[in-house]
Amino acid sequence: MAATTHTVTNQAPPLVGYDVFASDRALVEGVERHLDPKLLDSAREDLSLLGRSAGSAQAQEWGALANAYPPVLRTHDRYGNRIDEVDFHPSWHRLLGKAVGGGLTTAWSRPGGHVRRAAGFLVWTQVEGGHGCPVSMTHAAVPALRADPALAAEWEPRLTSTIYDQGLRPASRKAGVLFGMGMTEKQGGSDVRANTTRAAALSEEGTYELKGHKWFCSAPMSDAFLVLAQAEQGLTCFLVPRVLEDGTRNPFAIQRLKDKLGNRSNASSEVEFDGTWARRVGEEGRGVRTIIEMVAATRLDCVLGSAALMRQAVAQAVHHATYREAFGGKLIDKPLMRNVLADLALESEAATTLALRLAAAYDDGSEQERAFLRLAVSAAKYWVTKRCTPMVGEALECLGGNGYVEESGMPRLLREAPLNSIWEGSGNVQALDVLRALQREPQALNAFLQEVGRARGADHRLDGAIKGLLTELADLEGIEGRARRLVERMALVLQGSLLVRYAPAEVADAFCASRLGGDWGAAFGTLPHSLDLASVVERAAPRS
Repeated sequence: MAATTHTVTNQAPPLVGYDVFASDRALVEGVERHLDPKLLDSAREDLSLLGRSAGSAQAQEWGALANAYPPVLRTHDRYGNRIDEVDFHPSWHRLLGKAVGGGLTTAWSRPGGHVRRAAGFLVWTQVEGGHGCPVSMTHAAVPALRADPALAAEWEPRLTSTIYDQGLRPASRKAGVLFGMGMTEKQGGSDVRANTTRAAALSEEGTYELKGHKWFCSAPMSDAFLVLAQAEQGLTCFLVPRVLEDGTRNPFAIQRLKDKLGNRSNASSEVEFDGTWARRVGEEGRGVRTIIEMVAATRLDCVLGSAALMRQAVAQAVHHATYREAFGGKLIDKPLMRNVLADLALESEAATTLALRLAAAYDDGSEQERAFLRLAVSAAKYWVTKRCTPMVGEALECLGGNGYVEESGMPRLLREAPLNSIWEGSGNVQALDVLRALQREPQALNAFLQEVGRARGADHRLDGAIKGLLTELADLEGIEGRARRLVERMALVLQGSLLVRYAPAEVADAFCASRLGGDWGAAFGTLPHSLDLASVVERAAPRS
């Protein structure tokens, strides 16, 4: 018998059954801006297909189940034989299948591939973030493997396949493979040169035997891994397959899975190498230089992943406020809530616009664009990933108590939010990387300044911020202690310059007034009340 007091009213319907791509105006405009017009029709079709899937009830259920039932480690079979396998919920495999099938590992093999792939990654990651880890590493392994043309010729077609081929078998017998990465060790962390894993050369040229451990090895059920180990000439990069060509398992002892704050669908592990066969990638002693291209690509994916979390958080907050009524009207029409939503929307659009600009630089590939990426990727990784956690937390608050309940999906977004700031080099690592580039690569600074200079004269607050940045850059003495402040300003100036050039006037005006002009408080929702905030919020609404 239904309780007569339990009539449900004033609740927002689920945000479901929509095109995640087409409803994101900043993302759509970025794709149109950076892609060759000849590629646009097919790109829009592919991205909308992925976007409709991402917005479906089915895909959202996959994301929830993959996190509700996290991976389980099986070190031994019933007879006591070491097998080192990880069992995942079927939803994990469905998410990966859609990601690989949607071209999220094919950027290096098609025109405009990085912009198309970045947009797809941003769309599909809004469903669930954990499975993006092996997708990202598979994508990013390609430039590292190109240090050895023979290895690249063998492995690149497998890495860029659009077929997700589940299960551990020799890579030559699979229609597609996934890659992982093992760099950090418990005694060194980000200081990879302190690694103690040893590599002893075998009789066959380019092959080695590894002995040691890795403190963090993500996606341990991948088909192969790029790892760092100490060879005779120093730290070197190696390719480690899980299954050898004869079908036997390569020694790869998974000691445990990490019990993480978020990212629970993804298996992050500690692994031991003991007589593990490996193939050298690049020259001995040049491991960091070899793997750095992989690191740079995964850092861009950290920016994309954070931008995806921000976008989904904004979409949920605006959607809720559109339907929820309080104090005699819709929440979205209340001036203070509108201020909060507009502020969140600005953060999201700035992140999306910057991420696509970086992807476009990869597609361009010119010397100028490569120099720009040298500074811009680290600065973006530092700032965008840092902004993700407070921004998602504020969006959760827009839903009130509903947002604090697991069923809303917002707690999962909040747990995921800090991850991209930590992985692939935390904030200090990114800031110090920017300093190294400034001190050693003057062409990188020139390229960065040319990029932001394209917007000079369009907004006096941006002009003032550029001038202030130049003053800070003029004195690099003792700069390490203020490196975070400098990199923050670089990222904000870059975002401001892009929005001034490309975003609607109301978005650029609000960003420059708050982030560059100083007319902003310490919390979201403190934008100047005189701005056109209604237009900013309307632009962020998750409907086509």
